[in-house]
Amino acid sequence: MNVTLRVVRLRLAEPLRISRAVMHERNAVWITVEHGGTRGHGEAVTSVYYGLDTDTLRRLLAGAGTELGRFAGPESALDALRASELPAPGTPPAVTAAVESALLDLVGKRAGQPVHRLLGTARRPVAATARTIGIVSAERARTQARCLAGSGFRVIKIKAGTADPEDDLARVRAVRDAAPTAALLLDPNGAWTPELARRLLPRFAELGVEAVEQPTAPGDPEALARLAARSPLPVVADEDAVGLADVERLAGRVQGVNVKLAKCGGVHAALRIEELVAGSGTGLMLGCLTAGTLGIAPAVHLADRARWVDLDGHLLLAHDPWTGIGGTDGTVRAGSGAGLGVRPVIPRAPAPYDRHAAPGPVAAQAAARPATPPAAQLAAQKERHHREDVE
Repeated sequence: MNVTLRVVRLRLAEPLRISRAVMHERNAVWITVEHGGTRGHGEAVTSVYYGLDTDTLRRLLAGAGTELGRFAGPESALDALRASELPAPGTPPAVTAAVESALLDLVGKRAGQPVHRLLGTARRPVAATARTIGIVSAERARTQARCLAGSGFRVIKIKAGTADPEDDLARVRAVRDAAPTAALLLDPNGAWTPELARRLLPRFAELGVEAVEQPTAPGDPEALARLAARSPLPVVADEDAVGLADVERLAGRVQGVNVKLAKCGGVHAALRIEELVAGSGTGLMLGCLTAGTLGIAPAVHLADRARWVDLDGHLLLAHDPWTGIGGTDGTVRAGSGAGLGVRPVIPRAPAPYDRHAAPGPVAAQAAARPATPPAAQLAAQKERHHREDVE
């Protein structure tokens, strides 16, 4: 199998502010696995929160690509990944998820089957997705919500966690007024103390909020579980539910867990989480990072398994380099073609700012390293990384 990598910058249509940072853009690293003239694709995106910058992703994906060389074909490599024999121990979940995506895409294309059929679902998954409104003024939120409702969105997620909770309440009221029939989700990204959350959640419940993601700071799942036991609306663990062990600790004690493939390690890791929480009273939310259609597509093939679907990362971009899962009308649809069912919409040329992102053998790309940037560029990169710290 031949593996190539490509780096692409993803710019947002407008800045996305959450409680801990503001995002303007992030980089994506595409991995392409080719075997017998057929190609499969996957995507990993940079994240300061998860400690993944562009060079780290490129290095780790290059290493995983080298490991693929010991397999006769993508089918055996995918079996090894399912058995946790690939990639190397300690590989970040986002890298594993991207490699798995490329293998699933390739295996599906070779079999002439869409990914959801490889996973045992005959019918093409279709689901209403939430669309995120960041921390903006109440009037801006009202305008956005009105536009979203007019476009067909039935679920709206509202970011919260400002210094003054009354600002958050005003934003939710404005969205409720503008989209009276939409289901509302709330996401403070861990900005509240347990005491503040206990005071605020009844007020948000009165406004019709149907669930809240990670209201309290991550790192104390016991406090989150105690809050969920007395909350007037469902509590969904996100930052406190990274992988299987975290979910096992919280199953049956919170009303939901947010499963992001880049966080848990991919489709098969998500399926293990689904099996773990089955019958516990804890439902699944399918979430995502801000990414292109390529990065979101694997999760869409699982969309029929979730109570809540929040797969709008590609809808936040100024330009999505891939297409195939929809979403602009409030509904995401698994691609009906073989594999992931997605396709590029722009020539896949290397980004002009990164001459080392050109396609080529993994070994060559792993060896390529940019020259040491000047101090001013380093300062700009540091500032950009700070601004990227958004899930």
